[in-house]
Amino acid sequence: MFGFTTISIDAKGRLAVPAKYRNQLYAQNEESIVVTRDPQYPALKVYPGSIWKSISTELQSLQGLDPIVRNLQWTILGNASESSFDPKSRMLILLPSELREYAEIQKEQKVSFIGMGNKFEVWNDKNWEMRQTGGALSTEILEVVLPESLKTISF
Repeated sequence: MFGFTTISIDAKGRLAVPAKYRNQLYAQNEESIVVTRDPQYPALKVYPGSIWKSISTELQSLQGLDPIVRNLQWTILGNASESSFDPKSRMLILLPSELREYAEIQKEQKVSFIGMGNKFEVWNDKNWEMRQTGGALSTEILEVVLPESLKTISF
């Protein structure tokens, strides 16, 4: 699941998964999606249920006494929002207001929906364009040294 699409958030704060991804999610028998904060950028991560299960299990098993690990657990697990959907429908995903605020996304606004292989990212269009042209975002976190325990997890 790769590629970039511009889509709109509806008046209820939902987005419809683009058709090119719905077919793949349907073929993989996915029935849920989890949305959470990107730990590095003002964007959202969107995981199919089966991928989320693997990532959340790995994150939960890490030593929470390490402050960097604990911060990532808070950011990713503590902000997760799961949505179930009918795999034959439009696959509407609710973006809770706290997550929309974090990613600077407004209702009834266009966003960038990026396929990243086994997951997706949702970006405010202006922030995505800024990142693509090499511009820095005031809220990005780039200088984190990850503990070895986190280096094998594909966020």
